[in-house]
Amino acid sequence: MEKPLMYRKRYIPDEIKSLNDDEILFINDEVIVTRWKTFKPKKEFSNGISYTFLNRGYKISKFMNDSGETVYYYCDIINSEFQKEKNTWIFTDLLVDVKIYPGGFVEVVDVGEVAEAIDRGLIGEKTVKELLTKLDSLLEIVYSGEWKSITKDYFNAAR
Repeated sequence: MEKPLMYRKRYIPDEIKSLNDDEILFINDEVIVTRWKTFKPKKEFSNGISYTFLNRGYKISKFMNDSGETVYYYCDIINSEFQKEKNTWIFTDLLVDVKIYPGGFVEVVDVGEVAEAIDRGLIGEKTVKELLTKLDSLLEIVYSGEWKSITKDYFNAAR
């Protein structure tokens, strides 16, 4: 299978960024696992591994520092669109995200961006319902601890 092109689309800010520098570690009809370096390296983290659930609507990323230590896990709520004729994936960020810290603390972030996106006419009711449904599903997996078992093998193998 030829490596697909991959892009991240965001509403706020309005941008589309290529993810084609990401290394694909595994790909099938359900998941894409990638290793990547941050667009703008920070002191706290510089690289990571992402586990993108193509049909579930979220991506769980392990953010790491230069020493390979986990800083936190960042879970994006997304819409995945595959354009077969172009062999291209477009992952649209649906604004709300979940951070999971190594000690187990869970933080839901960027909720205010939903209101801003509605006010600016960037998203409608259908998108809000989609993101809330996917967020609910993701939080069930996070709070149950299931996310650890479904991502463990890939996160450990990519070290």
